[in-house]
Amino acid sequence: MSRTASPDRLPEPSSRSASALNLIGGTWVEGRGDVSRDIYNPADTAEMLAPVREASPDQVDEACAAAARAFPGWRATPAPDRAHVLFKFRDLLEKNFADLAHSIVRENGKLLGEARGSLRRGLDVVDFACGIPSQMMGQTLSDVSRDVDCLTFREPMGVVVGIPPFNFPALIPLWMMSVAVACGNTFILKPAEKAPLTGTKLVEMFTDAGLPPGVVGVVQGSKGVSERLIADPHVQAVSFVGTSAVAESVYRIAGAHGKRVQAHGGAKNHLIVLPDVDTERILHELIGSCFGSAGQRCLAGSVLVLVGDRARQDAVADAFIRAASQLRLGDGLDDAATLCPVVNAREEKRIRAAIDRGVVEGVPLRLDGRSQTAPDRPRGCFIGPTVFDDVTPEMFIGREEIFGPVVSLMRAPDLDAAITLANRSRYGNTACLFTQSGAAARTFRERIQAGMLGLNVGVPAPMGFFPFGGWKDSIYGYHNTQGADAVAFYTRKKVVTERWLGAEGPKEGWV
Repeated sequence: MSRTASPDRLPEPSSRSASALNLIGGTWVEGRGDVSRDIYNPADTAEMLAPVREASPDQVDEACAAAARAFPGWRATPAPDRAHVLFKFRDLLEKNFADLAHSIVRENGKLLGEARGSLRRGLDVVDFACGIPSQMMGQTLSDVSRDVDCLTFREPMGVVVGIPPFNFPALIPLWMMSVAVACGNTFILKPAEKAPLTGTKLVEMFTDAGLPPGVVGVVQGSKGVSERLIADPHVQAVSFVGTSAVAESVYRIAGAHGKRVQAHGGAKNHLIVLPDVDTERILHELIGSCFGSAGQRCLAGSVLVLVGDRARQDAVADAFIRAASQLRLGDGLDDAATLCPVVNAREEKRIRAAIDRGVVEGVPLRLDGRSQTAPDRPRGCFIGPTVFDDVTPEMFIGREEIFGPVVSLMRAPDLDAAITLANRSRYGNTACLFTQSGAAARTFRERIQAGMLGLNVGVPAPMGFFPFGGWKDSIYGYHNTQGADAVAFYTRKKVVTERWLGAEGPKEGWV
């Protein structure tokens, strides 16, 4: 394994987040819940990174109450002053960028370059949040009627909760808490139970940037902790990212308790390749989309739709499989590695079972990654690139989200048939088209049923000032995240219609 010196390979520092503590009312405390777990390095499950004990029910309640107590003071803090804290937070993120990227690799498994990239995208959202004074501005119109003016104001919701997934332990918490806090809310992070360390570290930095006690909090835990947070009467809004099944549950529970909710779910993203493209020029995009982060991202390409006659389809399939077979499994800190492990042994087992099911169903398996290993990391949670061919939308492997390095090849004679295949999915997160035809691109843009589209781009992740969100079963609730949509989610509007009697001026003059 390569160990070339790099500024991103720093020793893990000792910190309050090293053991995944809870932050309640400004104080870091151990959890008192009944459930505990250990977090292991996905590349080497013999390396235990940290013990985690869940927060107890009374600790969850106290975290919510502490956030509620902190809300009036933080809400009254002028928006420019809140922005100053965000600028300090951003500075701390930059200063600790190498350590944070290293933390992402160790607990999630990503390649170092992937970790850096995801962290940089999180910083984009912080950049947006730093401009919150202009984002919070309302609208006015004088004389909507004689001497009557109309004004709108944005006000924060109150206590809000963020429940991110394991696959982006820095990016998605930054999505949530930077905009929520900038808008004047107080925020509680419930980190992903599979990867809680980096998110906890981010909150630690946020408090160090100058937030008053209670403005941000952390509670560790899994389903029970999440449900208690959602039901707490102090909590006004919930932001969630995860599987569609859990997103639907979060949406239902939050709705039953009268909470505003954005719940982003799963995906089955289709990459459509038309015959007019140069296959060699797009292979990098296809491979990166399908196997980047070991396929553990909601924007991953998981269905490759080959368009044209059979010979053309076979040529693209063969080139794709050759490129996939050259990926090298390894530790995320190994310079030579091009495919990282999945997050833990349980996820590895689940993905292997999905592959087995595809084989039992009789789907042709063109590339089998089940027997591949990383020679330098025999105890890692590795699965090699896996490709099924001649898949149809009815098959398990073609319709369900696998969330691993597993790709289904589907075939279509033309663009219309390819769009029809993609639209049969119950998901609608992203879809991508590879073509040199503007007319085809326009047809695709108008007819495809997905919220985020890529044209000759394999991972169409919007920048932090654009909205992020899918369609259909990829989202529950109508609120997207990022950009102006995030500000709309974390604020309420007040509309004031006003008339001041005697506006023409008193006879005795103005005092």
